Amino acid sequence: MMGLVARLALGLWLAAAVAAPRPRALRVCADPNNMPFSNRSGQGFENRIARLIGRDLREPVAYSWWAQRRGFIRNTLSAERCDVVIGIVAGDDQVRTTTPYYSSTYVFVTRRSSRLRLASMNDPRLHRLRIGIHVIGDGYNSLPPGVALAGRGIVRNVVGYSIYGNYARPSPPSALITAVAHGDIDVAIAWGPLAGYYAARSPVPLDVSPVTTTMAGNGIPFYYAIAMGVRPSDTAMQATLQHELDTRGEAIRTILREYHIPIAHDGGGAGAGARTSARAQAIADASHRAPGENRP
Repeated sequence: MMGLVARLALGLWLAAAVAAPRPRALRVCADPNNMPFSNRSGQGFENRIARLIGRDLREPVAYSWWAQRRGFIRNTLSAERCDVVIGIVAGDDQVRTTTPYYSSTYVFVTRRSSRLRLASMNDPRLHRLRIGIHVIGDGYNSLPPGVALAGRGIVRNVVGYSIYGNYARPSPPSALITAVAHGDIDVAIAWGPLAGYYAARSPVPLDVSPVTTTMAGNGIPFYYAIAMGVRPSDTAMQATLQHELDTRGEAIRTILREYHIPIAHDGGGAGAGARTSARAQAIADASHRAPGENRP
């Protein structure tokens, strides 16, 4: 009789264990080596924002790590390895996005001692300065700075730095900003968040100024609004994230300030939602490494 009772008790315990919901987690798709956005040590501003949301939801943050380049969304979010991309261009048609939580633009980075104070892509000095830009493969006109420079006939004095770089080193795209500090180039034209973060940490004083030119050419803007992304069908997660953005906006803005992210308050409308044209919509999966990839 005691054996039967014991077996019944064990059966009830197992049934309860099976029926109990599994512990939830905020499952984030992220790059393990992409400062200032994210890294495996959790030092990026997107890591910080994810932890803030996780605390509010009382859920641990669990990462699915994947290098942010073509195929990132397909291999992470779409494959259901994770549920949230913390930073993606608002309106990207691969995902369902929240409203933007910050907007930024491409910027000029120069050594403070040079006193160049660049602002416009139409500045005639760009024809003689050594200019560094991020490139994808051999495509010098694959991102907004390259498109704008090529459209102005500025080619021979342009130096390309791979947006992916040597992935064995920390944050490969930062090599472009380091090149300015070392004097290898006179000016870099780079995506604002990356430039602002590394310029602030440079031992050589650097100036960061926004590119005031609205469009690079071919329907590609310089300015992008950044949102959070989920799978197109996941309206519940989108609503959860939107509530967090609506209620925790100031805390998120504080994090962005700590990372020296250049905030563009008015992009002239052209690039705000990345929907200005089919070319502008066709951004890279690695959208916040360098938004606006010019691909067919």
